[in-house]
Amino acid sequence: MRRRRECQACEQRFTTYEHVEERPLSVKKRDGSFEPFDRSKLIRGIQVACTKRPVTLRQIEEIVDSIAESLERSESGEVESWQIGERVMDHLRDLDQVAYVRFASVYTNFQDPEEYLETIRELAEREGYDSAQLDFLESALSDEQASKGRSEKEGKR
Repeated sequence: MRRRRECQACEQRFTTYEHVEERPLSVKKRDGSFEPFDRSKLIRGIQVACTKRPVTLRQIEEIVDSIAESLERSESGEVESWQIGERVMDHLRDLDQVAYVRFASVYTNFQDPEEYLETIRELAEREGYDSAQLDFLESALSDEQASKGRSEKEGKR
């Protein structure tokens, strides 16, 4: 912003220029390192979770805009990566449940199918799905694990 001012002592006029000083936002990673907030990296991560889902790029950008805006309002200028992940999951949970589970699986680093099942169960309870559908999924998972266990035992013989 350009301003014309006048010196109170000598009454001469002069010009000043004012600039908004932006504070860069830093993201603290799980390993303790810091990196600058990268909007495009967040968009790519959400796009991967939304692959072949009825989610538009505009919807993804709205999610990122909302998250970036709330992060910029933080006074410290630093945010932990888990806080960003939680905000993304909150948005995806309401937008597309499959994308939510996909993002959650990478973000929370699921180690076994039970963790997937627990996330799906929580989502289903929230949405009011029929428990019979979940029981079917759980029994299919149990059958798969039992089959895998038998084939591993036979392979060791």
